[in-house]
Amino acid sequence: MLKVGLTGGIGAGKSEVSRLLSSYGAVIVDADKIAREVVEPGTPGLAAVVAAFGPEILTAEGTLDRPRLGSIVFADPERLATLNGIVHPLVGARSAELEAAAGPDAVVVHDVPLLTENGLAPLYDLVVVVDASPGTQLDRLVRLRGMTEDEARARMAAQATRDQRRAVADLIIDNDGPLEKLEPQVRTVWARSVSRARRCPDG
Repeated sequence: MLKVGLTGGIGAGKSEVSRLLSSYGAVIVDADKIAREVVEPGTPGLAAVVAAFGPEILTAEGTLDRPRLGSIVFADPERLATLNGIVHPLVGARSAELEAAAGPDAVVVHDVPLLTENGLAPLYDLVVVVDASPGTQLDRLVRLRGMTEDEARARMAAQATRDQRRAVADLIIDNDGPLEKLEPQVRTVWARSVSRARRCPDG
C-alpha cells in the first residue's frame, strides 16, 4: 500500500485532481467528506460542536449550519482551533478505518485540506500539492463559489501560505491553467504512485 497525502489551498483545484486520481484507480479518503459525516445529526461529533459553540449553529432542522459556523471560526483563530480539536480526531479515526479496508496493493490518496497546517506530511509516503497562485484562488472562490472577496481572503488567510505548502511537497501539480493542462500532470503523478507502490507493496 502506498499512502499519498493530497493537499492544496482553497480554490486550487484539489477536488478535480482527486476526481481524476479516483478515475485512474486510487482509493480516495476524503477528509472534507468525512468531516461532514462525523457531525451529522445524532453523532457525538455534532453534540460536541453544539456544546462548544451553542445551539445557534444548528439549522431549524437540527443540522449543522455550516455558513454560520464558518463565519464564526474563520474570523477567530482560537475558535477555529476549538472546532479543529473536536473534528480532527474523529476524522483521523474514520480515515484509518477506510485505509485499513483498502487492499495491500492499493494507492490510497488521503485528500487532506489542512495537511500542511497540521504537520501531517510525515504520515504519508508521498505528498502531492495542488498549487495555484493566490490570484487564481481568489478568482475561483469569487466567480465559482459565490464568495465575496473579503470572505475568500479570510478563508485563504486561515490556511498555510503557498510557500509553506510547497515546502512539504514531494510532487507539485500546477493548476493555474485550464483543465487540459491539469490532466497530463495528474496522470504522471498516478504513474509514479503506482510504480512506487509496486516497489513497496507493504506500505
